[in-house]
Amino acid sequence: MYSTTATHASLLARLSSEPDPAAWREFHDRYGELINRFARRRGLQAADADDVVQDVLLALSQAMPGFQYDPSKGKFRAYLKTVTLRVILKRRRQKHGEVDLGDIEQAVHAAAADTDGEEAWEAEWRQYHLRQATRVLESEFNAADRQAFQLYAVEGRDACETATELDLSVDQVYQAKSRILKRLAQQVELQVQEEG
Repeated sequence: MYSTTATHASLLARLSSEPDPAAWREFHDRYGELINRFARRRGLQAADADDVVQDVLLALSQAMPGFQYDPSKGKFRAYLKTVTLRVILKRRRQKHGEVDLGDIEQAVHAAAADTDGEEAWEAEWRQYHLRQATRVLESEFNAADRQAFQLYAVEGRDACETATELDLSVDQVYQAKSRILKRLAQQVELQVQEEG
């Protein structure tokens, strides 16, 4: 998992300066799963989605030297989505014959305006933040609280049933849900703010 101490802006700065393999590994750890899952949502097979992740990293590595992130010009997630869509469309077109870059640009603009694609990216982006926040919280809560949260809040099991199964009181189940939900919301908000 990526370092929670490195900020999004500092990671982008490291990527834009001299070659930094550790920064690229961290970027992959942060965003590889997001890109892969979005590619799968767009209909690609697992191997093609893995290739999309690599192609996105390659495209970004070519674009990053001298790159300066300016949140006032747009959000990073919109830029990442555009790069990802471009790679997905290019991969699809390569499988079906010649690639015309003008066609890819038109397709990227059409895909960006596609509400299903936008909703899919946003849904995947929300899931990405939830997964990242959950990983951070694994070190902050004990196993019993995490299990109670999983069974009661995520799986929708009855609080009494959850308490009995985990040898907790019903109040402990409610408290675990409340504390973890509150902390998840804080962590997701922090991540979103960090990314601009």
